[in-house]
Amino acid sequence: MPVTANARKGLTLQDSFNLQKVTWQTHAQQLTTVREAVFIAEQNVPEALEWDGLDETAQHLLTLSAAGEPIGCARLLGDGSVGRMAVMQPWRGLGVGSALLNAAIAYYQQLGVHVITLSAQVHAIGFYEKFGFTACSEAYLDAGILHRDMQRIDI
Repeated sequence: MPVTANARKGLTLQDSFNLQKVTWQTHAQQLTTVREAVFIAEQNVPEALEWDGLDETAQHLLTLSAAGEPIGCARLLGDGSVGRMAVMQPWRGLGVGSALLNAAIAYYQQLGVHVITLSAQVHAIGFYEKFGFTACSEAYLDAGILHRDMQRIDI
């Protein structure tokens, strides 16, 4: 689904991105590019924690720029969990994260999942709250970064 970015951060209205539902088997290289840049390089998450063995059986969302470069991703597990959501720095604040999260919610709603969960970095809690998620745990460290569990219940 094509989405047009706004004219912030040097990106113009001609810059857009496409969101796709993909598998690890077909798009591992693009998904890895985003996660290595955001989690491993930028946030210093140890590689052993990032690559946890769950990617091969998960559904993934991938956003590509109009030029075909990977710019964002999210991992959807069978238990209703959204994880490994990341957006490349130049694309933050331009709707990529919102598009990913809306697509994740729609995916689980189509499957009839009524409780969607995620582990949010504390600084991003406000973002997730805009989509109906509420914190349901105390803060804890994951890969050296403060997180809180969040959930969205659709009845």
